[in-house]
Formats: sequence, structure tokens, C-alpha cells
Amino acid sequence: MTGVIVAFTKPENAQAIQSLFRRAGFSVVSVCTTGAQVLAASDELSEGVVVCGYKFPDMMYNELRENLPDCFDMMLVAGRADLQEAVGQGIVCVEMPIRGQDIIDTLSMMVEACERKRKKRKQQPRARSEEDKAIIKKAKGLLMERNNLTEEEAHRYLQKMSMDSGTGLVEAAQMVALFSG
Repeated sequence: MTGVIVAFTKPENAQAIQSLFRRAGFSVVSVCTTGAQVLAASDELSEGVVVCGYKFPDMMYNELRENLPDCFDMMLVAGRADLQEAVGQGIVCVEMPIRGQDIIDTLSMMVEACERKRKKRKQQPRARSEEDKAIIKKAKGLLMERNNLTEEEAHRYLQKMSMDSGTGLVEAAQMVALFSG
């Protein structure tokens, strides 16, 4: 589940928003009053949404956005004049005064977008290191030489061996190299 960090300089505002979000079923993992607290809380999460005000004692919202990990989105809650600066910076803006349902709907949209991005990242194959590629290439070479296989057949053999043994392709290739002496 995508974590939500609520950050406003006035603790009572932060607590009120946290309460609203929790009643709506969101996972509020931290309530902060400074930018440094937000950054520390974001280090504990793999992704999330920061719902915050315009200014903190130690930084402005745009400094906070620049220092947040890329896998975090930001919802800025502020007055119209302050929001005009934030347009075009990849920040979702919500104008004060806000209605409870509006901010909940906006957060819901942002959390759903984070979930879609996470699923998309998980579906992308992990890039292999040069070392792993070399191990696979060596194993395929051994299979091709020893068993008179084509490169494609050797690759399929490694894939099948990987699936049958419940290991990754690199581990299967290491087994082939190990048992080939």
C-alpha cells in the first residue's frame, strides 16, 4: 500500500488532515512539521505521496520536492497566489479553503497512480549486470560445445533448468559451468 506523509507547519492542521485521511482508509505513515522530518520519513518508504503546505520552518515546498525520492508524488495545499508558482512542476495543487471530499478524491487519484506505476515497474525485466551476462554466455558456450546445441537451444535449456530447479537464469548458468569442470 502506498504510504502517505502529511506535512504542515501547524501540528493541528496536520493532525486534522491525518484524521480525515485515516477515516477514508488511507495509510498515513507520518505527520511532520518540517521538511527535514518529511525527508527522513520518505527514506523509510519505497514510494508514497506527500501532502503538504507551502512553507516549512526549514524549507519551501519546492526545495522539499527537489529532495524527495523520484518515487514520491506531492500534493500542495495552499492559497491561490502560492499555487500559481507550483504550476508545471509535477505537483498536484489543491486550493485552500478545501472541502474534505475534494482532498480525499485527489489523494485517491494520486495513490491509484502510484499503484499503477509500481505495477508497471514490477513488470519490467531487471537489467542484468555485465558479470551475469558473461556467466550466461559462458554456460551457453559450454552447452553448445558439449551437446552440439545452437545458441537458442542452449538458452532454452538454461531457461528450463532454471524453472525446474526454481532458481534464476544466472544461478542455472553457474550450475552448468560448475558441473562442466
